[in-house]
Amino acid sequence: MSFILKRSFSLSGALRSHIGSTAIYLTPQTKVCVTPLAVPRIIRKGRKSMKLTQLATVEGPRGRIEMEIPDFVSVKLEDNNAKLTVCVASPEQKMQRSMWGTVRSHLNNHVSGVNEGHLASLRFVGTGYRAQLERNNTFVNVKVGASVTQGLTVPDGIAVKSPSPTSLLVEGCNKQQVLLFAANLRKFHPPEPYKGKGIYVNNETIKLKDKKIK
Repeated sequence: MSFILKRSFSLSGALRSHIGSTAIYLTPQTKVCVTPLAVPRIIRKGRKSMKLTQLATVEGPRGRIEMEIPDFVSVKLEDNNAKLTVCVASPEQKMQRSMWGTVRSHLNNHVSGVNEGHLASLRFVGTGYRAQLERNNTFVNVKVGASVTQGLTVPDGIAVKSPSPTSLLVEGCNKQQVLLFAANLRKFHPPEPYKGKGIYVNNETIKLKDKKIK
């Protein structure tokens, strides 16, 4: 059996991300509280499992968000509740090291969301393609070339505005919910690569292809 050795052209070691160890700075209106989870949950991560035993609550002027945290992650408030730091019990373990940055990024998004909110914009490109808010702005009706009525009910915690018939603005505290709702609307007609028709999210662009000639 022969082995192939890979040679690196760089003499420096690989740089690791330090997102997890970066502090999160809070505004005076932001409140963060970590309490034990009433009913702990165990989820599978490949061959390993992870136990969720903590509940982090982030509250601000625009709303409140709750997030489940694993048992090996510790969230601490410092400097008179002006700074939030995230630590893990064993940084040398791969799962804990990966979840370290993930938990910190989610908490940072939640802190930004309850203070400033998150926004996703949708553009409808195509002849006759448009969106319309119905039922007191609780239902988004999209017309993208289908013969049947298509649309989605606006979930709780999300607000949708229509500045023009060919654009929508999705706002909310939870970044994941905002982008998920925008992605579900995009599924009705993803941008196609020949004429560029479809629903575009934020600054999405596609590369147009040449038409197939038989």
